[in-house]
Amino acid sequence: MAESQMAASLRYRRILLKLGGEALGPRHTSEAGEPRIGIDPVAVRRIAAEVKRVHDLGVEVAMVIGGGNIWRGADAAAAGMDRATADYVGMLATVMNSLAMQDAMEKLGLVTRVQTAIEMPPVAEPFIRRRAVRHLEKGRVVILAAGSGNPFFTTDTAAALRAIELNAQVLLKATKVDGVYDDDPMRNANARKFEELSYMRALNMGLKVMDSTAISLCKDNRLPIVVFNLDQPGALEAIMRGEKRGTLVHDLEESVIGERA
Repeated sequence: MAESQMAASLRYRRILLKLGGEALGPRHTSEAGEPRIGIDPVAVRRIAAEVKRVHDLGVEVAMVIGGGNIWRGADAAAAGMDRATADYVGMLATVMNSLAMQDAMEKLGLVTRVQTAIEMPPVAEPFIRRRAVRHLEKGRVVILAAGSGNPFFTTDTAAALRAIELNAQVLLKATKVDGVYDDDPMRNANARKFEELSYMRALNMGLKVMDSTAISLCKDNRLPIVVFNLDQPGALEAIMRGEKRGTLVHDLEESVIGERA
C-alpha cells in the first residue's frame, strides 16, 4: 500500500499514549512476595517496538509515562512524607523512565525528544508546546516527562493536559486489562466490560479509568479516551486502523451506554 493510502486508512493521525510506570517495571516479585521496583529493559524494548509499528504507519506519537515502578508519591505521603515533596520525587522517577524509553526507541531507529515540565537542560528539553508540535510534525516521538510540573496532579491528568495542548485526536491509556470493567476482572470473573462509555458515567460510577480531573479535562475538551491492554501484541496498531479494542470513553448518549463485551 502506498504511503498516502496507508495514512488515509488510519483512524488517528496524532495520538498521546499514556503508560503507567508499572508497564516498564519487572513483572516478577521478590522472594518476600513484594513487587520489584526498577526498569526492565526487556519490557521497555517491547513497548518501544509496539510504538514503532504505529509510527511506521505515519502516526504522530507523543507519550506520557508514569513513575510507579520506581516511586509512588501517594504512598510516601501516607507514610509521613510531605505530599508536595513526595510528588516532586515522583516527577523525577518519570524522567528516568522517559530516558530509558528514549534509549530503547532510538536503538530501533526512531528519532525522539524528551521534554520535561521541570527544566533539566543536561538531559532533556523543557516542555514548549510549539516546539513539541513541531517535533511531531517532523516525525519525532515526543516523550513528555515530569508530569505537569505541579504536585497534587497525577500523570493521568498531565497526559490529558498535554494531549489537549498538542491537539491529539485521542488519549490512549494502556493498562493491564483490555478495557474498562464495572469491577476488577482480576478478582471477579463476572465483571462486565464496557465497549463504550460516556465521560459522565465513568465519573459517576467511580470507575478506575483515569482520575476524575483527567476525565473532566477530556470531557470539557471532547477528547476521546481509549483504555486498552498494551500487552496484547498489535493492539495499538489495530486501534490506529480503526479496529475495536478496549473501551472507548467519549461523548455518548446515556441511552446507549453500558454495552457489554
